[in-house]
Amino acid sequence: MPLVYQQNINATTKIAVWHITEPEDFFLAVVPVQREIKHWHKRLQHLAGRILLKEMYPDFPVQLIQIADTKKPYLENEPFHFSISHGGDYAAAMVSKTHRVGVDVELLNEKIEQIQHKFIYEAELQVLNVQSPMPAIQCLTLYWSIKESVFKWWGRGQVEFQKRYYPKINFGPA
Repeated sequence: MPLVYQQNINATTKIAVWHITEPEDFFLAVVPVQREIKHWHKRLQHLAGRILLKEMYPDFPVQLIQIADTKKPYLENEPFHFSISHGGDYAAAMVSKTHRVGVDVELLNEKIEQIQHKFIYEAELQVLNVQSPMPAIQCLTLYWSIKESVFKWWGRGQVEFQKRYYPKINFGPA
């Protein structure tokens, strides 16, 4: 079982990462495919994300997952808040019984430099160029992944991360 990372963030929130090496039958013995997914690798990613939900919370009702208009998966009446991500041969999931969550997993890819204008504004780019000890590709991937996690946490779409003005988000008591 290639569960490569799992952490209890607090008493009600967990995160986990799976390295996908198993055949489809392994996953299908535990979780169902909930929609038609023609590409075999996308189907494996879909299944790996759902098996992670069951790994963290065995009573997670994966068969009841619905997809919102914003493409965010959810459970009606939200007995669990969750987020799933996948990239390459990895899937990640985060689950909370009490709060909305967002998770993103990204592979390093030099193409990120070509699309940076879509998710980073000039002041962030200046900080990245001046203060970061990491190579640009790692920094840009980290920026993207953080913003994608916030987008998933937000769950309502209509976020333009290349602009400085994000939606007003209440993070709770200060």
